Amino acid sequence: MVDPARPRLARRESREEALVSATSGSEGFPGCQSTDLSRREREVSPMAMICGTDCVRTLADVERDAVRMAEELQARGVGLGDRVLLKAENSVGYVTALLALMHAGASILLVDHRERPETTERLIDISRVMLCVVDDDAVPETRVPCVSIYELQLAATANIEYVDYLDIEKWRTLPDGLLMCSSGSTGSPKVVVKSGDSFLRNLERNIDAVGHVSTDVLVPLLPFPHQYGLSMVLIAWLARCSLVVAPYRRLDHALRLAELSGATVFDATPVTYRSMMNIVGRRPALGAVLRGARMLCVGAAPLDAGLVARYEKEFGHKLLDSYGSTEMGNVAFANLDNTVACGRAVNGVDLSILDDDGNAVAAGEIGEIMVRTPDLMAGYLDDEGSLIPVTGEWFPSGDFGFLDEGANLYVLGRKRAVHRMGYTLHPDIIERKIGDVGVSAKIVALPDERMGSMLVAFVEDEEHRGAAYWRDRIAEALPAYEMPNRVLVIDRFPVNRNGKPDSKRLEELAVSA
Repeated sequence: MVDPARPRLARRESREEALVSATSGSEGFPGCQSTDLSRREREVSPMAMICGTDCVRTLADVERDAVRMAEELQARGVGLGDRVLLKAENSVGYVTALLALMHAGASILLVDHRERPETTERLIDISRVMLCVVDDDAVPETRVPCVSIYELQLAATANIEYVDYLDIEKWRTLPDGLLMCSSGSTGSPKVVVKSGDSFLRNLERNIDAVGHVSTDVLVPLLPFPHQYGLSMVLIAWLARCSLVVAPYRRLDHALRLAELSGATVFDATPVTYRSMMNIVGRRPALGAVLRGARMLCVGAAPLDAGLVARYEKEFGHKLLDSYGSTEMGNVAFANLDNTVACGRAVNGVDLSILDDDGNAVAAGEIGEIMVRTPDLMAGYLDDEGSLIPVTGEWFPSGDFGFLDEGANLYVLGRKRAVHRMGYTLHPDIIERKIGDVGVSAKIVALPDERMGSMLVAFVEDEEHRGAAYWRDRIAEALPAYEMPNRVLVIDRFPVNRNGKPDSKRLEELAVSA
């Protein structure tokens, strides 16, 4: 907690107060409210650490560095509400820079460090960014001034006499405290606008639902600029527990680092868990850290029953599924007390399942998942940088699913339909049926003049069993009218920046085949 007796930064105070007053009721960003939450106690457990591949820092030291970084950012002209790009690889420095920007009261635009330069430039323009915080090797070619995280770290070290306490309360009041990019799986990424307060409130619901505690050691095998990864970074900070910044693209190294750090909670996508299972098959000793974990949490894509069964048999843990999105925040979680599907909606969030006519369906019936949440985004930025506000009480997720009698959410996949030989087919539901018989497959629909659509099934199989073998397995789960026209076997699915199967790349492979 910030000590009111301590001296506070005086720079730009009058401007900050004026901006907070103006934005707390801004018509341009509906839904922004001044927070009435009591400040979470900022006492740091002496065991709370941020562990990277090349350094280990206490959480208290990271917070002190963040405050000194913020002083340097303010010296470079960053004031309350100014837009700043953060584009860097996962690192302890990334976590520190993120907290520094929150302390400085910046409106933070998060961009994946692998994003193309031309896309980054477009995001900078429409978001009206005034400064870029980047890795040394990720400096965008832009007219906007850039500073590397390393430079900020040097400044923080040089400013060792400066003492202040990390305080993000002004950032919480910003209606546009956080700007995140949608996955862009169907085109150019959209900029999602969220208030700092709504994002943190959502994480507090997350902590309560899942049960994170201060003695946890979190291992998110996820990119930090995206919803799932960022959530875990800030949950570690809110819960005052330890965080392992593991190399999520080198899972053998990540598992070793997790073991050395005493990992208790893993978070990853289904694709990553499947890859870890394969790695442990080749190097069994790496499986010990998974067996010894408290929770294995999963999200960002539908989870098939076959993978859940393999983990329960091999490691004695049920994979705990979850559901959410950049736009909606975190919506539903399975936990140790309720391991069913994606669990129930978090406190304060409501779910409904609607049919194609907009009518609510009974428990067990499939329809579109509708979400009513106080943590919903304010809206998207258009190409001119203006907010397109979200409207309506209920948000259409664009996903298929159903609720069981216990209000547990089952997510089946995206609500996309294709037509073949007079039938309306849903590729994601077909994938789920296949997954239930232990086949890891992705379905790609290609236009076909004669049939309407041709379905190509990609099956992930490192053992290289033939297409005929997998066609017979798939036939066990599907009626004839849903059977893929073609089955292609690959070692592993290509993945995008979020760790999800890359639908664009799979479509390219289907066309070339």
